[in-house]
Amino acid sequence: MKDYYYFLGIKPNASEDDIKKAYRKLSFKYHPDKNENDDFFTQRFREIQEAYETLIDTERRRIYDQSFGQFLRSQKSVLPPKIKNFHASTIRAEKGTEITLYWQTYDADLVKITPFGLEKPQGERTFRIKEFDKEGKFQVILHATNTFLNKTVVQGITIFETSKENIKVNPQEFSAANTQAKPEIPTHEFSKRWFVFLILLIIAAIAIYFSEKA
Repeated sequence: MKDYYYFLGIKPNASEDDIKKAYRKLSFKYHPDKNENDDFFTQRFREIQEAYETLIDTERRRIYDQSFGQFLRSQKSVLPPKIKNFHASTIRAEKGTEITLYWQTYDADLVKITPFGLEKPQGERTFRIKEFDKEGKFQVILHATNTFLNKTVVQGITIFETSKENIKVNPQEFSAANTQAKPEIPTHEFSKRWFVFLILLIIAAIAIYFSEKA
């Protein structure tokens, strides 16, 4: 069952004026005409309208509050929320690249993915990035809430714009990687050379000794 108060960003005890102000603000933000008729904004605009039409009518709101209260009592878990997994098909992309998010949560009756809005406890969403921030990043944040316990867990994903990604190399690592090590002489080879040198030295000494005797 949909949480209309959450759609409008208001509290369950919000006044009629609060409902109207929230509706005007959100309908302007999500109106399809201002967002190139994007499917996401179109769907959110419909949800906002649905929430407003229900909550602004006194009788419809009373019936909704009763039904929603029963729904919450029947659905809520007494365990804290948990995000089992949350990942994207890629974390490096250019503008317009198609990216798919995957997520799975447990014991959360309210799941929100910023900047997209409310989502199911588990699922996937495919989208295209229109703009990155000044640092060439686009952040997606998953909020999983158990409203009964009033506890929320959060996990984020940062997607980097490939056209602005700079590979930084540590100068010391670069120097070490490109410095040719001097070849070392194995210990046993070194010993053999000294042994041969000593033999030749002894032979030379003996030759000199006998030459002097002669």
